[in-house]
Amino acid sequence: MAAHPRLRVAVDVAPLLGERTGIGHVTARLVEGLAARPDVTVTGYAISRTARRDLEGVLPAGARPATSWLPARIVHPAWARTGRPRIEHWTGPVDVVHAPNFVAPPARAPVIVSVHDLAFVHHPELCRPEAARLEPQLRRVLARGAVVHTGSDHVAEEIRAHFGLPTERVVRVYSGIATPAVRGDAATGRTLAGGDRYVLAIGTIEPRKGLPGLVRAFDLLAGEDPDVRLVIAGADGWGVEALSAAIAGARAAHRVVRLGYVADADHSALLAGASVLAYPSLYEGFGHPPFEAMAAGVPVVTTNAGSLPEVVGDAAVFVDPADDVALADALRRVLDDAALRATLVARGRGRVDAFPWSTAIDGFVELYRRVAATG
Repeated sequence: MAAHPRLRVAVDVAPLLGERTGIGHVTARLVEGLAARPDVTVTGYAISRTARRDLEGVLPAGARPATSWLPARIVHPAWARTGRPRIEHWTGPVDVVHAPNFVAPPARAPVIVSVHDLAFVHHPELCRPEAARLEPQLRRVLARGAVVHTGSDHVAEEIRAHFGLPTERVVRVYSGIATPAVRGDAATGRTLAGGDRYVLAIGTIEPRKGLPGLVRAFDLLAGEDPDVRLVIAGADGWGVEALSAAIAGARAAHRVVRLGYVADADHSALLAGASVLAYPSLYEGFGHPPFEAMAAGVPVVTTNAGSLPEVVGDAAVFVDPADDVALADALRRVLDDAALRATLVARGRGRVDAFPWSTAIDGFVELYRRVAATG
């Protein structure tokens, strides 16, 4: 069989800059995987005046940086108004462009835009006000012929229905786990938590993550279990006031620990020491923290919202996102039932094995080649 010609791919690597969210971690793994392929040449572009400095040491070996001296606040409006400048102004000629975080540039080459969820459509009250710009931005990109990538069948069907797109314009490629599985130090995790038994929640603080409800559920649980703590690790996003109010109103507020953003080593340590991961999301397009917990051998309690049942499968206890009592009961069961914990841990490891990054990278390259062939 003849070898494929080397494919030139441009990927927006702006999500790698600053404190990384889930999308940033996924983009990092994507670029690493592409850069390791002998049949792919990858260029990481970032529209930011400081990108050249900020990307130094961030891109993997084999990935070429392409940066702009113009800030995004000037370039993005120009893209919306005029469709210029095309991204090749910075990257040079490429075969396909992948925008992994909603905002796609005009380009001579075919474009793929990742849409991770439709929270801005179905739950605007859970989104920042600027999320209202996402729909008109996406419609402009779609009008230029972009193909949509998403990370679950659930969201793929939502996108097709909302934007009226044919099946072939929306492609699901599952990613692997957002952060590499690194064995953390459980003793360090317990020290950070201030106790030996704790429920862990990780991720950026924002309304969609359902953390006020988790605090209320924990307060129900805490009255019966005097040793357990709730640990919330994640940078403040927005809507933090609701979480702060829930903690202030909790009888067990002294056993709720907010750590803010934690470095990778502490992140792994907290997972290693946790008794259970709680992921009470109100709507989710994929959900990486449950997979991080499962890779660390930690049982998971989550909600039946969005794509979570699809991607987590039978490896978690599910509850309705609006039912604080059910969440408290589920956490209690997992904390107290050793057999259930063992079952969830075993299923979780099997579920993690079903989402290897090697398969994800193969899927992305197959998508890139198919889309590039239409250019």
